[in-house]
Amino acid sequence: MAKKNRKLKKLKKQLKALNAGMPQAMAPAGSGGIVAGLGRLLPSRRSDQFLLGLVLGGAGAYVLSDEALRGRIMKSWMRLYAGMASGIEEMKEQMEDIKAELAAEQDGAV
Repeated sequence: MAKKNRKLKKLKKQLKALNAGMPQAMAPAGSGGIVAGLGRLLPSRRSDQFLLGLVLGGAGAYVLSDEALRGRIMKSWMRLYAGMASGIEEMKEQMEDIKAELAAEQDGAV
């Protein structure tokens, strides 16, 4: 039994040494594995910001360079704006109706 324990301890020691010498992304799943290795690709917030800026800049360049897409986007924004403007006008009319009703109730109650 003692011989097996010594052999097991020796194997564990060797495994630990291998994991320590191996890059984190290649380590076995129990030691962090690939997910822990991804942290090394983006070690700082600056990298995150850079990648986000790169993606947004690429998308902006694509939209600005494609005339048909740009036209569809502008039409969509105009429809959205027109819908919002008409909704706001409707709300203003309802507020005026409520004010008129309140004024009529106050005049009748006095």
